[in-house]
Amino acid sequence: MKLAILADIHGNRQAFSACLAAARARGVERMVLLGDFVGYGADPEWVVDTVMELVEGGALAVQGNHDHAVGTPAESMNDDAQAAMQWTRGRLDVAQRRFLAGLPLTLADDDRLYVHAEASAPSRWRYVRDSADAARSIEATPALVGFCGHIHQPALYSMSAAAKMTRFVPAADLAVPLLPGRHWLAVLGSVGQPRDGNPAAAFAIYDTEQRSISYCRVPYDVEAAAERIRANGLPPWLADRLAMGR
Repeated sequence: MKLAILADIHGNRQAFSACLAAARARGVERMVLLGDFVGYGADPEWVVDTVMELVEGGALAVQGNHDHAVGTPAESMNDDAQAAMQWTRGRLDVAQRRFLAGLPLTLADDDRLYVHAEASAPSRWRYVRDSADAARSIEATPALVGFCGHIHQPALYSMSAAAKMTRFVPAADLAVPLLPGRHWLAVLGSVGQPRDGNPAAAFAIYDTEQRSISYCRVPYDVEAAAERIRANGLPPWLADRLAMGR
């Protein structure tokens, strides 16, 4: 089965639509959504409704820190994120809020674990910045393959039986076999707000039969997404950064 793994959509309708279309065109059979459906972007209602429809159709979804912050304000967010979250709260209805609040922090499926941040303490929302962070997450679960987002920068980590770590960033659209005898952690880039210098939306495809992962980049109408942010009076930097991938 081909799984599309998408993280950090952040209310970006244009980017999410482009990624969903690209995934379906590549024969994906199931969607897996790793949280942060809201925050920053100007279309949280549409994104949450779309996620709800996907979950009703069999998709898997976990909660991100911005989704959690809809009901429980987070002190750790910067000023722009706080402003966007306050605006977002005013846009979501009761059903949308209830859906976000009810999402699990982790989901296990066969030999895979899905989480927004990292597996050792999902509710602490820690970033996987390096091999030490990845090792902590890998060691916290018996899953052979873990998937997470949160940092908005793609990377692929593995741990050998001797606890030796490797890290690299795969080229786009290159299938990487996840070799047996190692545990893996795939850190997804962001659909709605990439921060690796590439403004194209990011997601991944995991082939459960081939045990391979392909990191994908999808161009989308960045200016339309940015204009939506500006038109709704959200902090200008949230619009400007989309074109820079920062």
